Amino acid sequence: MYATTESLATTPTAPGGRSRWAALYTLCAGMLMIVLDVTVVNVALPVIQDDLGFTNSSLAWVVNAYLIAFGGLLLLAGRLGDLLGRRNIFVAGLTVFTLASVWCGLAGSQEMLVAARFVQGIGGALTSAVILGMIVTLFPEPREQAKAIGVYAFVASAGGSIGLLAGGALTQAISWHWIFFVNLPIGIVTAALAIRLIEKDKGLGMGRGTDVPGAVLITAALMVGVFTIVSPAAELGWTAPRTIALALLTLTLLACFVVREATAANPLVPLRIFRSRNLTGANLIQALSSSGMFGIFFLGSLYLQRVLGYDALEIGLAFLPTTLVMGLLSVRYSEKLVMRFGARRPLIAGLVLIVIGLALFTQAPVDGNYFVHVLPVLLLLGLGGGICFPALMGLSMADVKPEDAGLASGLIGTTAEVGAALGLAVLATLSATRTESVAAAKPVLEALTDGYQFAFAVAAGIVAAAVVIACTVMRPARETEPVEEELALDAA
Repeated sequence: MYATTESLATTPTAPGGRSRWAALYTLCAGMLMIVLDVTVVNVALPVIQDDLGFTNSSLAWVVNAYLIAFGGLLLLAGRLGDLLGRRNIFVAGLTVFTLASVWCGLAGSQEMLVAARFVQGIGGALTSAVILGMIVTLFPEPREQAKAIGVYAFVASAGGSIGLLAGGALTQAISWHWIFFVNLPIGIVTAALAIRLIEKDKGLGMGRGTDVPGAVLITAALMVGVFTIVSPAAELGWTAPRTIALALLTLTLLACFVVREATAANPLVPLRIFRSRNLTGANLIQALSSSGMFGIFFLGSLYLQRVLGYDALEIGLAFLPTTLVMGLLSVRYSEKLVMRFGARRPLIAGLVLIVIGLALFTQAPVDGNYFVHVLPVLLLLGLGGGICFPALMGLSMADVKPEDAGLASGLIGTTAEVGAALGLAVLATLSATRTESVAAAKPVLEALTDGYQFAFAVAAGIVAAAVVIACTVMRPARETEPVEEELALDAA
């Protein structure tokens, strides 16, 4: 399943086995900073709203400005890593992200914070787009690659845990401004370690893939598409003239991009990459699962805050079991599951657990008890995510040539971010619409809960669609089937 081709001279390498793992930890530190920022901001949103005077609708731009830049530039950033050198793009992204984080922390107005978050999204895209591509080229052997991806998934989950706790603690003890300042030491240390531990790679050169029209088209399409989802669709409705016009513009830009890539001598995204059923299926699954999971964490936080009365720190502690379970499975057991059963079966099993958890969340009442109505859901989401996401990461890079690793890495990141934006907008809109429709007949808390329950049910259906794709599109890879020697080694 995993790429087994030896790393080319154009890919980042490390001189020895121990150095390779040190390089991995450095890459994971960069990912930690990105994930940390997402969860920290979510916990602090109510305090930011009160301090800077955001309305309920304008507050979403603290998240949306980041998503638009991040989702719009991921694919381009991944390809730039292939062309200009992945280490160069990684370090450049860290620099932009770190400086923008300081800007966010210093923000004293709505406009300043939203602008800084947009720039932060640019840095996040440059940083994260090339990480997975560097990992698969650093670890071409299947067993080591599975373990490395498990560590990567664990760090992403652990970052969520740290962000939940740090966001609540810093916001309540000091100020929300400090949730952004924490990125400064992480960014400086990670950039220094990356320069020291990861050998500089030449890249293919701009002459091997320079496609400025294609880059402009896909970046514009993704940015307009994400903007359509998070702004007019969420605020005015899906059938509003402005929403429809922007959606048509997005589709037109995408169509022009496909035509361009099919005819360009050196396309930004060679369409041949989609001949792999596993790559295409993995990206569809990533988009759907991100839609369900991201939207539910956002709405779940609102349920805990508005219905059950939790504060920022309590929300962080409430969601901690999900990220801890997901992280433990990712680093301890995901590699063994993939090597024992292949990637397809753990992927399906994990997605099914997520669907069950989301379905249970539809029963959360107004007077819900955390240990009865919330904790079982969060444990199922953690179990499902810890089992399926490392397998999905591996499948997304299956059979990818080393020179296309950055592109494939950026692609899976793009589908995750676009899926997250879509899920957040769709589920938040459906929840608000449902609440408004029953508000006249029910008390406020019951109307809110009814809206959240409806959104949870829709999220379960979205992830169920991902299960169908996993069962029908994804193919088991013989390379990951266990052999007698591996089983004997595990037994020993």
